[in-house]
Amino acid sequence: MSQATQSSGQASAKALVAIDLGAESCRVSLLRWRNGEPDIELLHRVPNGPEDRHGHLHWPLDRILDGIEDGLRKAAAAAPEGIRSIAVDGWAVDYVRLNPQGEPLHAPFCYRDERTVAAKAWAEKRIAPEELFAINGAQPLRINTVYQLIADNQAGIEARVPWLLLPEYILHTLGGRAVAEYTNATHTGLVDLESGNWSESIFKRLGLSIEAAPPIVPSGAILGKLTGPLAELPAFRDTLLIAPACHDTASAIAAVTADLSHTAYLVSGTWSLVGTVIDRPIATPEAESAGFTNQGEAAGGFCFHTNINGMWIIKQCLDHWRHHGRNIELPSLIAQAEKVAEIPGILNVDAPSLMLAGNMPERINSELALLGLPPIADIPGNEPVFARLIFSSLAARYATTIANLAQITGRSFRQITILGGGSRNTLLSRLTQEATGLPVTAGEAEGSTLGNFAVQLAALEAENGQPISAAAIRNWADLLTARLTLNVIAISTASG
Repeated sequence: MSQATQSSGQASAKALVAIDLGAESCRVSLLRWRNGEPDIELLHRVPNGPEDRHGHLHWPLDRILDGIEDGLRKAAAAAPEGIRSIAVDGWAVDYVRLNPQGEPLHAPFCYRDERTVAAKAWAEKRIAPEELFAINGAQPLRINTVYQLIADNQAGIEARVPWLLLPEYILHTLGGRAVAEYTNATHTGLVDLESGNWSESIFKRLGLSIEAAPPIVPSGAILGKLTGPLAELPAFRDTLLIAPACHDTASAIAAVTADLSHTAYLVSGTWSLVGTVIDRPIATPEAESAGFTNQGEAAGGFCFHTNINGMWIIKQCLDHWRHHGRNIELPSLIAQAEKVAEIPGILNVDAPSLMLAGNMPERINSELALLGLPPIADIPGNEPVFARLIFSSLAARYATTIANLAQITGRSFRQITILGGGSRNTLLSRLTQEATGLPVTAGEAEGSTLGNFAVQLAALEAENGQPISAAAIRNWADLLTARLTLNVIAISTASG
């Protein structure tokens, strides 16, 4: 009998809440125990997306916070037995800068904002990208926190103004101490690969203030208890605040029950993340040139993967078509794309223009022209051709990436597990299997929420705040996956 199975009875007295911040929606889910069996319900969904404010992309922080409060109130009403803990995961690199009163200076910037173009060019004159990679093991992407902080400096924001990454900021507003959780901190580009702490060298050489950065804590750290008006609700008496694997990819990986030593993961959402879990980082020139990065894993290891453009491309197409009165839903578009027999060729999904917002069909045709390929007329009826092109191009990119992954790690992969919303895309799964020659299995679409709960449970059973182990996380992930009741993960669609 597993440790998690033995502990499930002890955990059954109170419920748990997982908050998952997504670039398209933020979700509040509740885990309750019914006759000793776990039951997860998605209680509340908050629409999200970057907004253009005065020529810059920002996240609607006030709307996110209000929506989370609504979701937590629903959780309190749904769990009269009380709520034992709350944890928050979300996308990486973005943060909130705080004034002396601990309030946001402004709405947080979205990582897609182009202000970091100049910041990255400035930084590369002071630390060469290959040297930076050797220190932090993180692919020097324009979106990284390090370049955003430099952009703040260039905009006149004092370097010593404190900042918190978004999931940790949410926990802080609920009453938790100010921290940076390990998996999330590694995405900033500011962590020393060997020590796991902030790199004094990077901060100093790039004119940043290490005093503005919060202390780094491990996954599963208990940050305090819920305070404020919500704490007055009976269900929230003595509710603990936990930093899970605050980066949503690390949370999703924590929910994988397959043997990752021979499994490649593909987290398919706004971004596609393709990689595997390793014990020791790989920061070789070969890894850097192939686009791989070393990011924290919940038990202290590393998620070794590369960022590839993802469902962002098709979402931008859908937004464009809806704006012009062509209302198309993704499931029906996927079904129609299955029937498309011919596409112009294979697109470079990582082309810089395809990372940007606005008129995606036109951007796609511009990229096709650069490749010497014929365009697709952006007219009603051709939407499935665009979709098939996007999915086929993603699958081709995945195949190249997994071949590079096998060469760099020295591993032979036996299967691919797709996580995230893209796991429901049967066409993308089939095309990926055909392109890679490997069987593809679909994980949970809401894997980040499952992993969030698994880390919470492992943290709650740890004695005297001891670090949580990979085995404990895996035990809880196994139990949640094997014994979860059917009305779970993404089946409840209440949006309040």
